[in-house]
Amino acid sequence: MPEIVQIGPYRPQLVEPERFELLVENGKIIDVNIELGYVHRGIEKLFTTKTYMQNLALAERICGICSGVHTLCYAQTAESVMNVNVPERAKYLRCIYMELERLHSHYLWFGVLAHSLHEHDVFLRIMGEREQVQDLLEYLTGNRMNYLINTIGGVRRDITPQKAEKIRKVLKNMNELSNYLLSLLGENGTFTKKTRGVGILPKEKALNLGAVGPTLRGSGIKSDVRKDDPYAAYGELDFEIVTEKDGDAWAKSLVRARETLESIKIIEQALDNLPDGEIAVKPGEPLEKEEVGRAEAPRGELVYYIRSNGTNIPERVKVRTPSFMNDFTLIEMLRGDTLQNARTIIESIDPCFACTDRVTVVDAKTGKKRRVELK
Repeated sequence: MPEIVQIGPYRPQLVEPERFELLVENGKIIDVNIELGYVHRGIEKLFTTKTYMQNLALAERICGICSGVHTLCYAQTAESVMNVNVPERAKYLRCIYMELERLHSHYLWFGVLAHSLHEHDVFLRIMGEREQVQDLLEYLTGNRMNYLINTIGGVRRDITPQKAEKIRKVLKNMNELSNYLLSLLGENGTFTKKTRGVGILPKEKALNLGAVGPTLRGSGIKSDVRKDDPYAAYGELDFEIVTEKDGDAWAKSLVRARETLESIKIIEQALDNLPDGEIAVKPGEPLEKEEVGRAEAPRGELVYYIRSNGTNIPERVKVRTPSFMNDFTLIEMLRGDTLQNARTIIESIDPCFACTDRVTVVDAKTGKKRRVELK
């Protein structure tokens, strides 16, 4: 007889509130329902009440872990609305800051995964060494999180030769941490035993469900906005799009581990080839137009849409976050697997629930639900 097992909305294993309703029979998951919306904050509406510059601080609060790429994607889209030409030096600096963010995001995910797999010594090592990246971000930008380094027209802070030397020193240590992560995912690695064959997302399903980022690349699809639609200075830097073909939690883990080495390579190249010049220009007036911007966040493709009516306040801002695309691939991955693997499968996509939340209105009399669209 099937039984319903509920995970969330508030549960120790979930960093943010979300509800997973699992239909389980003999320890096997046969169906899944996901319910969102517990921390909806109305950010898209708030975008239309503030100026373009004020919205930078709002954009980075959509997600604390990848706040920098939100300000970058928003700024790049606003720059298209204003026909701003960003200085070359700023483009390279943006790559450096965003890859440091990718490092701290991927390392954090590995720490969370280690905790969920009950590998507490591994958790302590990863989180302890990751602190060097957090300290570096504070040294470079003034803050560990929500550093608001991007602005419309460039970046707020430059990287001096002294700062560059500090970055290189930290990267050397991070290279060792990345190699340690790869050892955990080796043939006899601690993570391999607990993640291989767990939560498989086949290649065709990944494409059909619209998966993005490491979730998609872990299923063998070579897709990365930094290569597919280059922005900042990524078109001038050499790096590999990392893919794995197995589609399970192990493959997604291996993609992230290998990507940290690529991020280190990108930062070193950007430092070596950092052009002279300004780090920002003053933006012009917004034009009456609409623009779509894309960037590769640590979790995958991030999309911003801005519609301008020519005033200093946008008429409409729409955000499509990576987790909004990846969250529902969990239904495919959870079905057919065991209940004991549910936590590992959920963690495998690096979910961010707060940036995924949308509003559902429920009629108290009929119980019928409907989505609310912001016009």
